Amino acid sequence: MKVLVIGGGAREHALCRSLSLDPDVTALHCAPGNAGIAEVAELHPVDQLDGAAVTALATELGADLVVVGPEAPLVAGVADAVRAAGIPVFGPSREAAQLEGSKAFAKDVMAGAGVPTARSYVCTTPAEIDEALDAFGAPYVVKDDGLAAGKGVVVTDDVEQARAHALACDRVVIEEYLDGPEVSLFAITDGTTVLPLKPAQDFKRALDGDEGPNTGGMGAYSPLPWADPKLVEEVLETVLQPTVDELRRRGTPFSGLLYAGLAITSRGVRVIEFNARFGDPETQVVLARLKTPLAGVLLNSASGTLDDQAPLAWSDEAAVTVVVASHNYPETPRTGDPIEGLDEVAEKDAPHTYVLHAGTRRDGDAVVSAGGRVLSVTATGTDLAQARERAYAAVGRIRLDGSQHRTDIAMKAAEA
Repeated sequence: MKVLVIGGGAREHALCRSLSLDPDVTALHCAPGNAGIAEVAELHPVDQLDGAAVTALATELGADLVVVGPEAPLVAGVADAVRAAGIPVFGPSREAAQLEGSKAFAKDVMAGAGVPTARSYVCTTPAEIDEALDAFGAPYVVKDDGLAAGKGVVVTDDVEQARAHALACDRVVIEEYLDGPEVSLFAITDGTTVLPLKPAQDFKRALDGDEGPNTGGMGAYSPLPWADPKLVEEVLETVLQPTVDELRRRGTPFSGLLYAGLAITSRGVRVIEFNARFGDPETQVVLARLKTPLAGVLLNSASGTLDDQAPLAWSDEAAVTVVVASHNYPETPRTGDPIEGLDEVAEKDAPHTYVLHAGTRRDGDAVVSAGGRVLSVTATGTDLAQARERAYAAVGRIRLDGSQHRTDIAMKAAEA
């Protein structure tokens, strides 16, 4: 099977790494990719938001499967263009991807499917914003209706900060605050059958102790030793399957990766948000534990034959990923700094620890930073404590001027 992956972050590196280990994959391509992905796949320049360009590349390569990684190409309809050319594609249509592209659309789908979520108001005027903020009170949860790369949400006790964020958005969703720990649960679907993966937890805030601004995610771990063993089954029955069924009923079937961000509240499981693609950095730890070869599962989703898929096999090991970010992330990050120590990690910490590249590029013989989140240092171990120890040992070998990372990823769960 020839596979083309679209994207260039750590999520795509994790996907490419898993696909490169699949014996059924005879050729692996990525566009545009990054310096790390280049070690496992052949890179191609492409405008990943241009459906015609992506389709032309897939046709030229003779791709048997196209995997669209990021949300922006999905919301732009890239999967539709590839599908129209008769090439199997893992990723939802433009219309179905509105589940992530519009918070208001997602709320409407959840209402139709009877999916438990926070009460909310969709606001477009200052008066509506003030009314919604007054109705819910602190802590205030304010979400930009559109795509914002994981940084469009403000949760604050400061009503003026909440109002300022709301006024800066064209359309905004203001909702009640959900208490309790958060869980990320991915499911692969072909629009009818839903195949849940193992749950993970990510860390959104920039600083230790969940302080600082929201980011795209600073680390993640799996499994969740504190979670109810029946959690996946419950979420499949009450959230994932009803959502897929509702979208199919509306004539916008969803095939690809459905990501449910969940709060385990005192009143039960509630959906915080849906995404229409693999989450970053949770993908790094979930795929680290998946033993079933990946390409066939994604092809079954793309081909509508997921009911033929054998049950997935999982490692009993734990996985932890720690994000190394640029100076000043999540504000305007500094880029172009050389990254050292990658060879040292490969030499001393493999195979249980490896570095997935996010924002990197080659500059001559050097690898330099090229984004806010630069690397995802990922490790497995017999338990979370060992996986954590291995991940942080590798982080300690990496040198990137001005870089930052959290020191408490999976710490509480490892100590529990």
